[in-house]
Amino acid sequence: MKRWRAGLLAMLAAMAPGVAVGADRAPVLVELFTSEGCSTCPPADKLLEKLDAAAVVLSEHVTYWDSKDWRDRYSLAEITSWQMGYAGRFGLDSTYTPEMVVNGEVEFNGSNAKRAADEIAKASDRVKAVPRLSWADRGVQIQIDGARAGDRVYLALADDSASAKVTGGENKGQELHYVAVCRELRRAGKVPPGGAYYELIQLPAKARAQRVIVWTQTGDSGKVASAALLLPAESGPSAAAGGQSN
Repeated sequence: MKRWRAGLLAMLAAMAPGVAVGADRAPVLVELFTSEGCSTCPPADKLLEKLDAAAVVLSEHVTYWDSKDWRDRYSLAEITSWQMGYAGRFGLDSTYTPEMVVNGEVEFNGSNAKRAADEIAKASDRVKAVPRLSWADRGVQIQIDGARAGDRVYLALADDSASAKVTGGENKGQELHYVAVCRELRRAGKVPPGGAYYELIQLPAKARAQRVIVWTQTGDSGKVASAALLLPAESGPSAAAGGQSN
């Protein structure tokens, strides 16, 4: 049994009170749309921290909670647009927080721990063509074999973790903590005919202190085949199996 699979099973068994830390993460992308200004988001943010032990997670802060007097310091306009794409895909009347999306296939309230564990388990049985990532002198090397031709390759840069005292919105005065906070989202390329994608993506020097998350996806908001995580360079070597590369 793969180490990430064993860690996932431990997570499922302990989902309510906490998560057992596995040696590797399942190559499943778990996105959480959240905001510092949303009073119902902190429980979802804490859940995402627990899921970080068993899957490839990404905390995505939207802009629609911002006001002219205060803004979420991590909010990005491209994240709001990204979530709107999912809203159209899932037939929702509007976007909302906290929203969790697993492998681009299902969405649900981001505080629902049991649903999260169930959907990650289901998605882990369908993963294909896991990207392999490694640090290079000028950025990150991506290698994907057996992917679906035409799928898009996405890359996100994320702060490993972050803490902040909120100065506005519904959580004003609270100290909140986040994991895998998305700071940049970009389309890295497209899988060519034959299904093999090899590319050196140039990144700024500061990216070596961040997480690099890569996944393949059908269109801008379709199904995700699999995802991989490259931990910050200064964290040292990490396991290359499953959703975690070195």
